[in-house]
Amino acid sequence: MIELTNVHKSFGSNNVLRGVNLSVRKGESMVVIGGSGTGKSILIKSILGLVTPETGTIAVDGKDVNKGDRDAFLARFGMLFQGAALFDSLPVWQNVAFRLLRGSLKKPKDEAREIAIEKLRRVGLTPDVADRLPAELSGGMQKRVGLARAIAAEPEIIFFDEPTTGLDPIMAGVINDLIREIVTEMGATAITITHDMTSVRAIADKIAMLHAGKIRWTGPVGDMDTSDDPYVDQFIHGRAEGPIEAVR
Repeated sequence: MIELTNVHKSFGSNNVLRGVNLSVRKGESMVVIGGSGTGKSILIKSILGLVTPETGTIAVDGKDVNKGDRDAFLARFGMLFQGAALFDSLPVWQNVAFRLLRGSLKKPKDEAREIAIEKLRRVGLTPDVADRLPAELSGGMQKRVGLARAIAAEPEIIFFDEPTTGLDPIMAGVINDLIREIVTEMGATAITITHDMTSVRAIADKIAMLHAGKIRWTGPVGDMDTSDDPYVDQFIHGRAEGPIEAVR
């Protein structure tokens, strides 16, 4: 479903992606791990066509991401942003139905609201939440609203950017379980960026380790602990000593 081949992206003298090769199969849940500043977010932005690499190719379902109808292309995606990224001035249901109220996916307001309430139920929130403002919700509830928004348009591909950042361990577990269930139910292809190894083990079918602008290692989540790759071993165990230098 997603294929990156020798992708390079720089910002001035900062070479962020240095020949990334990555394949994500249809219906697969891929988790990309790696330290801060290694290019994980740029990787996602490149797949979405928000950033254009200098060299290399990125294809979604066999088609170049930078060619064709942009609206139709982006309609295939859902996104859970880090920190939920809700619109403060809109009630919850309008946040969830944001894409359904405009553009090529536009639906009548009543229908969009019904879909939003259904998606809120799917993430464990009751209909009375629909008319609240984001500021009235806890961090965990906001994250669930963000998840409901990500799936509102029934996307084929979903990106999750640090889905459990800022949450307590119990709520992080709830979000991990919801992501796993929803991705499986929808048959969606998923890419998750996270530093949380509990999330990695809960969400991933496969893992890719991004370091120094390249994919150091990729494989099934069950092979992660026996990968014999020193970068993977240091990262998943959080060791200060190893080939990955801590930024001081």
